[in-house]
Amino acid sequence: MAHVKLHIPGPVEVSDKTFRAFSSPMIGHRGQGFKDLYAKIQPQLQTLLGTRQLVYLSTSSAWGVMEGAIRNLVTKKVLCCMCGAFSDKWLDVSRRCGKAADGLQAEWGSPISAAAIDAKLATGEFDALTLIHNETSTGVMSPLAEIAALKRKYPDVMFIVDAVSSLSAVPMDFDSLGIDVLLAGTQKAFAMPPGLAVFTCSPATLAKAATVKDRGYYFDFVEFQKNAEGQMTPSTPSIGHVYALASKLEDFFAEGLSARYDRHLNLARLTRGWAAKHGFTLFPEAGFESVTLTCVNNGAKPGGRVVDTGKLQKLVKDQGFLIDGGYGKIKGTTFRLSSMGDETEATMNQLYAALDQAMKQL
Repeated sequence: MAHVKLHIPGPVEVSDKTFRAFSSPMIGHRGQGFKDLYAKIQPQLQTLLGTRQLVYLSTSSAWGVMEGAIRNLVTKKVLCCMCGAFSDKWLDVSRRCGKAADGLQAEWGSPISAAAIDAKLATGEFDALTLIHNETSTGVMSPLAEIAALKRKYPDVMFIVDAVSSLSAVPMDFDSLGIDVLLAGTQKAFAMPPGLAVFTCSPATLAKAATVKDRGYYFDFVEFQKNAEGQMTPSTPSIGHVYALASKLEDFFAEGLSARYDRHLNLARLTRGWAAKHGFTLFPEAGFESVTLTCVNNGAKPGGRVVDTGKLQKLVKDQGFLIDGGYGKIKGTTFRLSSMGDETEATMNQLYAALDQAMKQL
């Protein structure tokens, strides 16, 4: 069967080089070989996340670490910043973990504002907040630096940030931001197979987690720190993923992080340009568009062109490309085009050509 190239929000396309690394022969996860592998990539991960803290590897989706952060850090009440399907879900997850939780709801298509968070935290009710930096369901990127600046005003509130679809595509500086947890999955901008998460924690996070009972074991942040100090993970990791991560980090630093960030921004602008050329508007509020995927308005908001999304998807898939037809309550009234990971101007031009051809048949 012919391969259909992925331009969905994730998983995204994985290179042959990455797959070869993923297929490396197995080694013992408690042996020196694994310790050497982890030690080799640790400085690169620290540079990528902008931290001097240890970066942890979790064999799980990012949701595992997201839930773990709730279990490790919430003792009073968590404020869940909500602006799309995945950030909205964090409120449900928090309550399922037995934690008191409130939502700060922004309209879909709009970002989370620092002022709105400030007003909520000023009540003194909360000891943690959750934020998804880049909400893939709506294509909105919230202003992380402005929000993180509030940490200075509320030092006892744990700031938990999901950068699942933005880490490695935009600059991140965990230490300068002053936040407490930064996490990402590797199936999006990292362009790896699903199943691995990377994250780091502030010293304050580790100190608080150590005081929390019933935080479990698999996602116990204290265990992650203790094991990472010895270049290990608390439980058996997916060794293939770690080899693949080492390969991707080679790629990142060979390209140069600044060049990588510039490439992602350029591709996002080209994709927005394709949408405008065909009479579409964008779903996100202007100035807060994602740089890893483009959420095209297709009737969810007034203005712009509207097409049969299902037919568009089929016509593009017939040419060998898979695009996304929208998610949640804006399924069909938006569609999403991913440009993250290993994509280049040349590969994106192939997608645009397929989309152009499909538009002629609508």
